[in-house]
Amino acid sequence: MTERREMRKRILHYLLLLALVITVNFFLPRLLPGSPIKTLTGEEVGSLTAAEKQGILAAYDLDKPLGKQFLLYLRNLFTLNWGNSYSKRQPIWRLIRSRTGWTLLLAGSNLLVSTVIGSLLGLFAASHRQSRRGAAALIGSTVISSLPSFWVAMILLSVFGAQLGWFPLYGAYDLWGKYTGFARFLDILRHLALPLITMVFTSFMMFFTTARYGALQVLSDDYIKMAYMRGISPGRVRRAYVLRNTWIPVFTMVMLDVGYLLSGSVLIETVFSYPGLGSLMQEAVRARDYPLIQYTFLVSSTLTIFAMFLADLCQPLVDPRLRGAGDE
Repeated sequence: MTERREMRKRILHYLLLLALVITVNFFLPRLLPGSPIKTLTGEEVGSLTAAEKQGILAAYDLDKPLGKQFLLYLRNLFTLNWGNSYSKRQPIWRLIRSRTGWTLLLAGSNLLVSTVIGSLLGLFAASHRQSRRGAAALIGSTVISSLPSFWVAMILLSVFGAQLGWFPLYGAYDLWGKYTGFARFLDILRHLALPLITMVFTSFMMFFTTARYGALQVLSDDYIKMAYMRGISPGRVRRAYVLRNTWIPVFTMVMLDVGYLLSGSVLIETVFSYPGLGSLMQEAVRARDYPLIQYTFLVSSTLTIFAMFLADLCQPLVDPRLRGAGDE
């Protein structure tokens, strides 16, 4: 019963957070200074006639009372009737749906690869903390992670894309190649490689630091010393004892990073012209396409909340101490 009550509290918490995001998404554009016509059309407002301005207000239900606008906004939100993009002349829902999968692929791959690389390097640096290899791992990881993501992206593009030609320069797939099956899979991987490497370079350090600190604490425990005294090989101690107990704080860091799963891909998507939500939002901002900005923000926030909720549910599966916490 206690676990069910705790689950209901968590669900209610995230539902309230989602309701807050939906409400802010409605009121924020309406709180912007100036006329809503100027907000929607930008510099073109001066060339519009009175009838055209009234038509724009009617198209976005801005000619109705605020309360009715909010009810219509909720109806359109849940029926996916989000209107058309001013700059791209396409339905907003179709645009966002076509971009979301690419962002999830890039950001999700980055989270997975960064977690594995950072954890293994952190464990290595902690296990060899008194040797040159451990110091080299620590210094090298610090230097690599401190490089600006924009600079790393431009170096990778110029060297491995333009000069060597190993990877494509832009996009998520070949626009002119009619690949199918495994060939299409390889084509997507080739386009994903450089953006993913750039994101990993700039995001693995948090997992490295967490894993190294956790491993240092575990290595100082008495049961680790007893394992060495019993003649267990150092490799088995690291795999069966240190790595297993180090994973708990690393997963906690993964949970925290899941909340920022989408935010880190905006700059990278823009540099590599990767067709995700980040590049779509950047294009919308450049074109002053406020309806598209509004719904892109809403989808990004909703996905972030959902990812945090899933991570919150999965934490007891990693840390057994949390499974029985609700029964105490």
